[in-house]
Amino acid sequence: MIEQSVSSPPQGGPPHGGPPPGGPPEGGARLPVRPDAGRFLILAVVFVCAACGLVYELELVALASYLIGDSVTQASVVLSVMVFAMGIGSLLAKRLRPWAAVGFGLVEAALALLGGCSALVLYASFAWVGESRFALVGFSLAIGVLIGAEIPLLMTLIQRVSRQDAGGTVADLFAADYVGALVGGLAFPFLLLPWLGQLTGALLTGAVNALAGGALVLWVFRRDLTPRSRLLLVFVNVLVLAVLAAAAVLVDDFERAARRAVYGDGVRVAVHTEVQEVVLTGGRGEPLDLYLDGRLRVSERDEYRYHEALVHPAMRGPHGRVLVLGGGDGLAAREVLRYGDVRSVTVVELDPGVVRLARTDPALSALNGHAYDDPRVRAVTADAFAWLRGVRGPDRSDGVRGDEDADDGTYDVIVSDLPNPGITASTKLYSEEFYGLARGALAPGGRLAVHAGSPTAQPRTYWTVDATLRAAGFGTTPYRAEGRLTRFTAGPDRVRGGPPATGDWGLVLAAPGRPPALGLAADAPRLRSLTLPELASDAREAADSRRADLPPSTLVHPRYGG
Repeated sequence: MIEQSVSSPPQGGPPHGGPPPGGPPEGGARLPVRPDAGRFLILAVVFVCAACGLVYELELVALASYLIGDSVTQASVVLSVMVFAMGIGSLLAKRLRPWAAVGFGLVEAALALLGGCSALVLYASFAWVGESRFALVGFSLAIGVLIGAEIPLLMTLIQRVSRQDAGGTVADLFAADYVGALVGGLAFPFLLLPWLGQLTGALLTGAVNALAGGALVLWVFRRDLTPRSRLLLVFVNVLVLAVLAAAAVLVDDFERAARRAVYGDGVRVAVHTEVQEVVLTGGRGEPLDLYLDGRLRVSERDEYRYHEALVHPAMRGPHGRVLVLGGGDGLAAREVLRYGDVRSVTVVELDPGVVRLARTDPALSALNGHAYDDPRVRAVTADAFAWLRGVRGPDRSDGVRGDEDADDGTYDVIVSDLPNPGITASTKLYSEEFYGLARGALAPGGRLAVHAGSPTAQPRTYWTVDATLRAAGFGTTPYRAEGRLTRFTAGPDRVRGGPPATGDWGLVLAAPGRPPALGLAADAPRLRSLTLPELASDAREAADSRRADLPPSTLVHPRYGG
């Protein structure tokens, strides 16, 4: 028969999805609602569980990218491990089909607890242990197994209340599952992350997951449960909700304690902006440190070495109009403004929160010399690639205007003060296409200064930047600046204990056509760390690490590595 009552018991065993011997009588589920309503409620729970499952998945990817770095690798690890584990979970769920109702209730309670607490545990392992990779793989595996067990158990439950053919049932289940995944995938970046943050967002998702799974089993299928099973499910779900609620109440205290473990006791400002987490430590007589997404970006102890080396060699020549890409902290603009004949400085920064802090935080604004109070400085909130393309690219139909102070929409100097090229999110800003846009924004005789990673620690990355600039039509002059890493830094480069380590910044001065001469302008201000002999020495030391014949990096083939 093509269409058969799915509630008929299979031969040689308990009813399909029914309870073990001693449970409710064989046959269809004894529902407190009509079968159509029961089917609708099951599909609604499929929708909710799918949304929660995808939130857990995205939460792991986002937090791993923040704590470990290299978002492509972390996403690949989480997704591949989770999909593999889902297959295992589906196979294991076959053994639970005779106890589908109580099995689904316990699976959802476990998933709510693990998924809801996953962000807390990952952050704790990073803060106090210093390593979160093993926890990441463990959570991906466990959550994947539990998600994989959901559909077989739900398939069993819906067949007990619906006389629809198996193909139609599968189609309905997967439709609800995919739509739920869509909602969860959109809710995570647009609702949960900006409104609640990673930790509270995961806890709330776990609570919703537990309530949906528990309500379905304890209400719709309560007559199929033995008193002992019903008591067990009530106890487990109440316990899970209590743990999630307690964690939500204590999450702020936990986050403060974890920040102290990561950054020390000097945390003064910690905000989640529209783009990233921004932390300021020190100030008020102590050296100021700026962290973005857990990575040390600015240290008052030696930032002047970096910013002087980045900006001043590029100012040798015309420098009336200057464009700073990145540099929302205002420190590169500070160095540019030391030249009295600079007429305009445009700062293109992705994160308006960093610019706000650079304007308003007393310690950071003092460090940048109150650069944003200068009428010559104009801050633009935009992605540097998109902004260059919109203003300078071949398609200007979006109506984006250039710098009003620029005579022909070009700049004498462009300073690329961007995160390291090895960070996945920054790769496009070190591509041949990006440098082609930058070249089009340069006035005749203009220069481009690029922060390119460390030639000592990451020579392949550094020289790939150089090769990419040359492929975009630039002549290049590589050099470096010596700096110091603090005894404790966060993120993938964190170093715990021991004396301060020495390090360096790799820089490239570029100009269309021939390599520009490395030097200082005749009207250069007095510098704390940079002299002509030091520049010559820094260029020789950078050249010692040269890697020849490296291919350029492009948007479709990024080539940055260690």
